[in-house]
Amino acid sequence: MADPGAGSLHGGDGGLPCPPEEQELSQRLRRLYPAVNQAETPLPRSWSPKDKYNYIGLSQGNLRVHYKGHGKNHKDAASVRATHPIPAACGIYYFEVKIVSKGRDGYMGIGLSAQGVNMNRLPGWDKHSYGYHGDDGHSFCSSGTGQPYGPTFTTGDVIGCCVNLINNTCFYTKNGHSLGIAFTDLPSNLYPTVGLQTPGEIVDANFGQQPFVFDIEDYMREWRAKIQGTIKRFPIGDRLGEWQAMLQNMVSSYLVHHGYCATATAFARVTETTIQEEQTSIKNRQRIQKLVLAGRVGEAIEATQQLYPGLLEHNPNLLFMLKCRQFVEMVNGTDSEVRCFSARSPKSQDSYPASPSLSPRHGSNNSHVHGTGADSPSCSNGVTSTKSKQSHNKYPALSSSSSSSSSSSPSSVNYSESNSTDSTKSQQHSSTSNQETSDSEMEMEAEHYPNGVLENSSTRIMNGTYKHEEILQTDESSMDSCPQRQLCGGNHAATERMIQFGRELQTLSEQLCREYGKNTTHKKMLQDAFSLLAYSDPWNCPVGQQLDPIQREPVCAALNSAILESQNLPKQPPLMLALGQASECLRLMARVGLGSCSFARVDDCLH
Repeated sequence: MADPGAGSLHGGDGGLPCPPEEQELSQRLRRLYPAVNQAETPLPRSWSPKDKYNYIGLSQGNLRVHYKGHGKNHKDAASVRATHPIPAACGIYYFEVKIVSKGRDGYMGIGLSAQGVNMNRLPGWDKHSYGYHGDDGHSFCSSGTGQPYGPTFTTGDVIGCCVNLINNTCFYTKNGHSLGIAFTDLPSNLYPTVGLQTPGEIVDANFGQQPFVFDIEDYMREWRAKIQGTIKRFPIGDRLGEWQAMLQNMVSSYLVHHGYCATATAFARVTETTIQEEQTSIKNRQRIQKLVLAGRVGEAIEATQQLYPGLLEHNPNLLFMLKCRQFVEMVNGTDSEVRCFSARSPKSQDSYPASPSLSPRHGSNNSHVHGTGADSPSCSNGVTSTKSKQSHNKYPALSSSSSSSSSSSPSSVNYSESNSTDSTKSQQHSSTSNQETSDSEMEMEAEHYPNGVLENSSTRIMNGTYKHEEILQTDESSMDSCPQRQLCGGNHAATERMIQFGRELQTLSEQLCREYGKNTTHKKMLQDAFSLLAYSDPWNCPVGQQLDPIQREPVCAALNSAILESQNLPKQPPLMLALGQASECLRLMARVGLGSCSFARVDDCLH
């Protein structure tokens, strides 16, 4: 309906009502708009009870709109906006409105408006307002004068509004059929809007609560193909060889960073690229990572201190994080500090499942390979150092178990069999890739420590070399199933050792606090770890997620990066930096309203 008069601006605030069937709605919205970060830019889910004219009534979870004014003339028009503007990261956004009743005259408008546009008007009559009206089928683009656009609509019709944030256009649908482009050159940050003017007019909105009548997903697929085609057709020209060489170096450095030694060597041979790090150094890092991912953090700390003297001493935050993780693994029953109290490996405690690779976000490598500890009679994290050869550390040592512990301590396990007590799971993961198998086989060779680890027969390190043939095999009985996990593997002596370790960890925390000041991160880390002891079943408690093996990954990544940095090597592989930069660019595109970012997701290029 044409606007007979003019109006003034009227502001409003967006509300945050909670609509029904929230779970189904959230799932549908995530599927339709995967690039949207709803923590930063929430999607419209309902009409706002605060951003409307008082002649508008809302019901049914703020999805139904009814007119409650006098309806005498255009001055009685009333509109309502959605709770949030349409995020640019949607790329393509769509909502539908069903006409429950056209009321007396059917003076209804469906469209879009910017924040602050007068709500005592139908959409389309004012600047930054756009609408399709049911009484005459006209489209109104920031003007009281409409243009012929589509058919009229009445009771029972479903009108859809699609905003294309890639080319800044808008089209409408009626009962599942597109009516063609209605508006071009749309600004950003528009809100879904509906307006009514005469008694009896009632409409219901669908922001994703129900499947849409129009096949919007098919339209999205068309645009996704267009954007991805544009990316693939990007001209490379004469720089193809240069780009290929750069990409090959990035892939090579990524493999080296995560310790895929055999794969990196094979890749370098085929592509004629150079590996910047010595193979022994790569394997040393790989060995330490595997210990962390197996929950054997104490052994990883010992190996790091021997292979990279001074590293942890100069990184007190990293050392504290490792010690806190070691405490968690003691609760889990996987750290050698508690495992050494039993002749059998913990039967039902979680260990990292054998897997060829881990999440690249944490930078951890495969763990279904051979361990590096030893059958240490003192059970000192699997690596025993004599008193005369202990490295000096300004932080109080968190003491290891008594030397009277059994010399058959299972401080080392055969990782080629499993890092988990579930043999079936191990078999499934270990058969994932032939290439990873070759990586595992390489670890069977004697590997020398470039830093010259001191000789000690009890640690099975001879002349700086781990003797893999001496590594103990996992007790077959450890593969048995157990109905319920137990604290420290259910061993009382192990529990006592864990409590002692906790006291030592508290002492370390207090010393760091005196030397460097209060650290809220340390405090929370310690509280979370100690909180596990407050529950009879730590694995099923509010802080039980700490015991999930996947929580080892960020610890492993942090230690790996610190080792690399200490060797004057990049702490992050260039490939990951490039991916991070691309992801950040897409986020910035979304913030400035470039909708094409939604169909140029980095994840789509990684599959």
